[in-house]
Parts: sequence; structure tokens; C-alpha cells
Amino acid sequence: MTRLSRPLDDKTVLITGGTGSFGRAFLRMALTEQSPRKLIVFSRDECKQWEMQQQDPLFRDERLRYFLGDVRDGDRLLRAFRDVDYVVHAAALKHVPAAEYNPTEFIKTNIHGAMNVIDAALDRNVEKVIALSTDKATNPINLYGATKLCSDKLFVHGNAYSGAHPRPSFAVVRYGNVLGSRGSIVQQWKAKLDAGDHELPLTDPRMTRFWITLDDAVRFTMHAFDQMLGGEIFVPRIPSMSLTDLGRAIDPTVRFREIGIRPGEKLHELLISEDDARRTLRFDRHYVIAPEGLGERFATLSKLQQLGGTTLPDGFEYSSNKNDEWLDTAALRRLLERSGELAAAGAVPA
Repeated sequence: MTRLSRPLDDKTVLITGGTGSFGRAFLRMALTEQSPRKLIVFSRDECKQWEMQQQDPLFRDERLRYFLGDVRDGDRLLRAFRDVDYVVHAAALKHVPAAEYNPTEFIKTNIHGAMNVIDAALDRNVEKVIALSTDKATNPINLYGATKLCSDKLFVHGNAYSGAHPRPSFAVVRYGNVLGSRGSIVQQWKAKLDAGDHELPLTDPRMTRFWITLDDAVRFTMHAFDQMLGGEIFVPRIPSMSLTDLGRAIDPTVRFREIGIRPGEKLHELLISEDDARRTLRFDRHYVIAPEGLGERFATLSKLQQLGGTTLPDGFEYSSNKNDEWLDTAALRRLLERSGELAAAGAVPA
């Protein structure tokens, strides 16, 4: 990923959902590689906040503040955002089957919560806000993806409410599956291997996914803070992998039990649709989807071209099965070993 120019130095940064996998990695990198003035962990679970502080002395750093609250509560966000410079909005409900069964809860958190974050940022004159998104927001076929698409559009067009003022600016970072995140397929398969089950459930052997490490997701988000003009959707150029290769990287002797694609699940994931590609520019290691209808003060195609972006060919779409960068079994195994995921799985040697 692009080397950072330390965008968090001397900034007060708040992260919603700060006790999650991304939040912890973001805080760790901010504390060890940059010099923020203050870091605020905003989340609704006091137990997870306490566990963070007990499990790692880094999370008892004097620059850290732990703020209990829910993004559904606009008044609480308004209080938390006082004197905040940057916001990372990572709080979301994410489990696809749970969304299908509990749609109103996902709407309250992922859509109404996004609206509350935007309103609080506007009212507290926050400088920059980045919302985290997902490949499932592109041409969504499930409720979770639909709520994240709504969230993306809310954040992009939240810039319009800044009016003639220079702040706040809103942008979105969208990426695929994260290695090392809580509840990932690697963790699910690890649990089965640890229990002695070497026949892993596989929805479809053709299935492909985008793949990014947790640290690269954090670095890319920090890079977006440094680069954003307002209204962009930043998409990293990341490799694809097949789920069968992933299983064999964890355990070369593994067998698969095909269970069929679940409701709301895609065979391949999409980060940039063909329609979005018409207003997308390619940079060295990422893409930027330009906003529509925000005016010249924000990110426009012409401004992005001046920064070195190049247009994409007609018919382009960024999908996991048509990617030009792949992780095979050997590359996946090396990645799992570097991250410590493979050793923890108790996998047999290749």
C-alpha cells in the first residue's frame, strides 16, 4: 500500500465501532506509526472496551479515550464529536443471514446510524469523515449490501450539506474480505480444523473473493484521509483468491463438502460495477469513483485526472473473477503464515 504522509499527526480522531477488528488495528497503527493528539473509541459494548485495555498495554495509552454510545443515538454522537478533527465510521451490523432475518435492525444501524454520523459531523464542524464500506454494496443482492449502498450514498452526498464551507468533507473506502477480521471464513474454518474436522463446508467450488490484510485496509484508509477532496469512493487494487485455494492453503489435505450458495450470497464479488466504472479513475494501487452532482468544490473527474488518474475502458468492471491479480495456494499460505493465522489453525505442513 501507499506510504503514509502521517495524516493523523496532531489530530483528534474518533472511530465508531472502535473495538472491532478494524478499529483495534487502526488504533494500533495510529499509536505506533503516527502522532495523534487524541484517539476516541466510540462503541456500545463496555465489556469489549474493558477487554481492550486489559489485554494490551498499548490500549491504555494516555491519548486514548473510551466513549460508550450507539450510532443510533444522534445526541450521544453530537457529544462525542466535540473538538474532533477526523472520524472513521466503522460501526455496522454485517452478518448477511442475520440481516435477512432482522432487516429493521440493520436499517437502524447501517442507514439511520450513518445519517446520525453525518449530522453530528456537520454540527460539530469535523474536518474529515471516512466511512468504511464493502464489496457487497456494489449491485447488492442482500439486505446488508443494500443498507451499505444507502450508507455510501448518504456519505457521498453529505458533502452537499457543507455548502460553501470548507468542512466537513466526506468520503468512502470500499474493499473486500479482510484476513484476520473477527468472524472471517479463515476463523470459521480454523475452528473446524482445530476440532479435528478436515471436511470443510464450501458453498460452491467456483466461488472467488477479493482479499486484503487488516493492516493494508488500515493503511489504505489513512491514505484516503491524506488524499480525499470530498465525495470519493476509494477502492484499493487488491488480489482475488478462490475459496478452494484458501482451504488448501490452510490444510493441503482438506476435503470439501459442497453445501450450495446461501440466500443473499454471490458467486463472485464486485467492487466497481460497469456503470460506476464510467466515472472511475485508476491510480497506481487504487481506484477512485468520482461523485455525481456535487459541484466543482469536491472531487471531480477533471481534478482526479490532474492528480494522475486515468480513465477506464468501456465495459470495465472490477470483479473478483475478472481480476488481473491473484493469490494462488502458495501465496495464500505465505500470507497466512506471515499473519500468524496458519499456525493458529493447527494445519498440517505442506
